[in-house]
Amino acid sequence: MKGTYQPNNRKKAKKHGFFARNESNVLKTRRKKGRKVLAR
Repeated sequence: MKGTYQPNNRKKAKKHGFFARNESNVLKTRRKKGRKVLAR
């Protein structure tokens, strides 16, 4: 039997990666706030 979690790095990066955050204004606001780390 297969487990329920079938990780796919490409899909994960597209949804939650740096460029996904770049599309919305998340990074801009975090930069403005003076964050050291913008995205992990």
